[in-house]
Amino acid sequence: MPEVHASGGARIRYDDVGQGETSLLLIPGWCSRRDIFRALVPRCARHHRVLCVDLRGHGDSEQGEGDFDSGTVLDDLLAVLNTSGAQRAVPVSVSTSGFWALDLFRELGVHRVPHLVFLDWLVTEPPPAYSAILRGLMSERWGRARDELLENWANGVANEDILRTLRVDMREVSEEMWARAAREITASYTRHGTPLRALARLRRAPTALHLYAQPDTQDYLEEQVAFSAGHPWFHVMKLPAVSHLPSLEVPDLVAAGIDALVSGQRTHMRTGPPPGAAPQG
Repeated sequence: MPEVHASGGARIRYDDVGQGETSLLLIPGWCSRRDIFRALVPRCARHHRVLCVDLRGHGDSEQGEGDFDSGTVLDDLLAVLNTSGAQRAVPVSVSTSGFWALDLFRELGVHRVPHLVFLDWLVTEPPPAYSAILRGLMSERWGRARDELLENWANGVANEDILRTLRVDMREVSEEMWARAAREITASYTRHGTPLRALARLRRAPTALHLYAQPDTQDYLEEQVAFSAGHPWFHVMKLPAVSHLPSLEVPDLVAAGIDALVSGQRTHMRTGPPPGAAPQG
């Protein structure tokens, strides 16, 4: 398995499969491992080179000495791209790892990061309940807050892979990491505002695609469609899924969306629910 020797003595490990001029950099969210992409990697590797990374202190990657923050993780991701020799890369991020995708674009520019793919990111103002969970994760009641978050994500989900990820894998993550995640997610929203506001401030913006399933409300989709009207480089697709992990639940649709974006066939992408999706509202 390829690895990068990073700051603090950490070794960052990743998968490197497939071939192609443009590499996909698959970035998990906090407190999850790279295997949330296990169904997506072989599908994407048919047409692209795929770099699928474990974040520092997660999965097969080491934490190194001392505390670390979002800036450290960004440095790790840059090191993976540079060590791998990837000249052009498309970050494919899950949830709040989208902030790292934006930072990669800011660091490398549109020539090296021509596109961004976001999976199930809360791109509008976080609701009070979400902010309360983040505060809870940084308190003595962190376990209760974690369980509330994960059971909310498990609601209505029948896919065994997803349930195992939520109820087994993510529950094995330490209190320290959950608190760090909450601290860094809160700091990212404070620093950047909502993801849509952060996207609006980009200069010479890349083509961006948001593939999501939740929240399953009409106003959430409409706000993104309205944003797309003013920022035509932004595309959104509501997926016919029920979970926050579309890379496990509907990997064929996610791979198809990525392929359409990278190949430039955006005219064939739908904004809004794809065929067969349940009506919204």
